Amino acid sequence: MTGQYAPQQAGSDPLAPALEARVQKLGKELRCAVCQGVSIADSPASMARAQLDMVRELVSQGKSDQEIIDYFVARYGEWVLLEPTREGFNWLVWLGPLLLVAGGAFVILRQIKQPPASAGATPAPPTPAPEAEDPYLQAVRRELE
Repeated sequence: MTGQYAPQQAGSDPLAPALEARVQKLGKELRCAVCQGVSIADSPASMARAQLDMVRELVSQGKSDQEIIDYFVARYGEWVLLEPTREGFNWLVWLGPLLLVAGGAFVILRQIKQPPASAGATPAPPTPAPEAEDPYLQAVRRELE
């Protein structure tokens, strides 16, 4: 998708390709407030265009990537990040799926390795003597032999 950058503000100077690539990289890390779950680089919404233009302006001012991200987090909250930070309560977001898979594997392995229901607790029903069997069942057994 090189060369398919979002349009800039009218009258703004185009950025060097390396800086524009940085704008797009940062734009893919920030959530569009209107589109819910889409980055500002991928969103067609006018608010996302304005946010991406702000990223361009901050990049052209020489701000670092972390300073730009901090700028947006200060204004919109941590929600604006498409990828949550790996600290505090957010570790549940990162580790939760792994813990669920490990727990599921543990339960499955435990069920597989579990011995059959306690032997001797419920004896198997005795097989009836051949003369006590139903005559129809006796006929079927004879046919199968």
